[in-house]
Amino acid sequence: MKAKDKKFIIGGLVVAIIIAILAPFLASSNPDGLESAAEKIVLVEETEPVFEAPMPDYAVPALGESPLGGVISIVLGTIIAFLAMVGLATTARWFKSESNGN
Repeated sequence: MKAKDKKFIIGGLVVAIIIAILAPFLASSNPDGLESAAEKIVLVEETEPVFEAPMPDYAVPALGESPLGGVISIVLGTIIAFLAMVGLATTARWFKSESNGN
């Protein structure tokens, strides 16, 4: 990978983490359009989920509803998504090199 590409990827990750840090402080407490419409239309009550999310509603359960919990959960989610994409890109590159070798 070229140095220019690495700088671009790292810059994008830094911007994503900055947005993740600011998001809990800038987010509206009002429900979004989809959630608001679902509350008005759906007459069925919420059911229990099949499995519990590790950080439900962008919060760390130990920290409660504090913005710090939101920051931690969003930053962790951003890093996990980044690592997943790096893994997929590495796998795709490996498959591409294998198909070119045959």
